[in-house]
Amino acid sequence: MTTTLDITPLRSLVAIAGSGGFHRAAATLHLTQSAVSQHVRKLEQATGHRLVERIGRQTRFTSDGERLLAEARRILAAHDDAVRLFEAGTSRTLTIGASEHAAEMLLPEISAALHESHPEQPVRFRLDRTANVQQAFAAGAVDLVVLAEVGEAPPAERSRLRLTWYAAPDFAVDAPGPLQVIAFDEPCMLRAPTFDTLGAAGIDYDVVAEVSFLSGGHSATRAGLGVILLPTLDRAPEGLQEVSALPEPPPARMVVRAAPDVPRAAARAVTSAVRRAMRG
Repeated sequence: MTTTLDITPLRSLVAIAGSGGFHRAAATLHLTQSAVSQHVRKLEQATGHRLVERIGRQTRFTSDGERLLAEARRILAAHDDAVRLFEAGTSRTLTIGASEHAAEMLLPEISAALHESHPEQPVRFRLDRTANVQQAFAAGAVDLVVLAEVGEAPPAERSRLRLTWYAAPDFAVDAPGPLQVIAFDEPCMLRAPTFDTLGAAGIDYDVVAEVSFLSGGHSATRAGLGVILLPTLDRAPEGLQEVSALPEPPPARMVVRAAPDVPRAAARAVTSAVRRAMRG
């Protein structure tokens, strides 16, 4: 047998499946899109089969691609397990992914908890949009994720986290005409509750600004362009004030997810830190 399936192209194949396309896979793996495409071509040359096909803007695995994807996941799991055997004495770096909203509220608590419980454990944080963090977790690029989600927290986990409308202090919510709204562009967990909450209340609105990152949302709102929906604990972002005249958004919760190979003690430390912050 002369065919060789290299680990790096197989990892790109799994990332494409986990993130939903070449562009997002490249971002997750910190590669160029052309490099990811080249990896797929290399696998296709090695197997002699078409693995991935594009239909419009969508990426779809062929039947042969699905077969190789299943094998790739097993190969990567075995490879990574073997690597971890030799990392056991060197304290491999624990990579924590957090959405921007979670990072703004919880990073100090998480960092302090890990420093206290695992002072010798190297830790690296990856802060990004929720969708990107989820994709990185699915592709195995991060070990543990902390994310804000729409939904009620479990009864046993009392939480101060809530979705709140904010605006600049001088912004007139009751001005004539449609409500001016600042929204995060797709994909974002805040987009649907923003529009659904206003729509259910029969409030006409115009999206006057779309932003990709939290800093842009803060800047546009402080500039008085409109209102924005944000997850918060107990304080407003600097330069903004809560808008109580608008309808109440749905509940929100903070979740922690860890890969199976993450040390349980480290996962418990992060989870406990998040729960303490949520309870106040």
